[in-house]
Amino acid sequence: MSDQNEIINRVASSSLITLDLEEYYHQGERLVYDLRQNLVDDLILKEKPFREFISSNDWSVYTGKNVAIQCTADAIVPTWAYMLVASRVSSYAHMVVYGSLDNLEQALFQQALQNINIERFRNAKVVIKGCSKYPVPPFAYVELTRLLTPVVSSLMYGEPCSTVPIYKKNK
Repeated sequence: MSDQNEIINRVASSSLITLDLEEYYHQGERLVYDLRQNLVDDLILKEKPFREFISSNDWSVYTGKNVAIQCTADAIVPTWAYMLVASRVSSYAHMVVYGSLDNLEQALFQQALQNINIERFRNAKVVIKGCSKYPVPPFAYVELTRLLTPVVSSLMYGEPCSTVPIYKKNK
């Protein structure tokens, strides 16, 4: 005789696959290298002192870190200046990008999402988890949607018990 008041977890017994973008969040420290510190009077970059700085600076402080290179001053900075910093920092850092911390976060997720085996989601019902303790940028959700829609039977957003339908393959 079965208990009529028995609670059955239908989510746990469903065929839904929950994909949590938090699992793809790179834990490394995020830093900005601001070329503003190398400008004279916040206006100009002098090549000789800058090259001396590039040669003498201890770039090992960026070991294992994620670095965004930018210039927050309203100055014209030659492209080669960013390239020189990148050439030194990239020997130590996990990731180096031009731009803001938002650009860096996007690049980190882009790198992580490229490593997902999309085929394991073929014809699956997938829920992309919506809440996380780490800041997951909208870019990551959009990119994951782009990657999954060609292979999944359905794609949802949220929590398995309360989802928002995103995509359903035509039968």
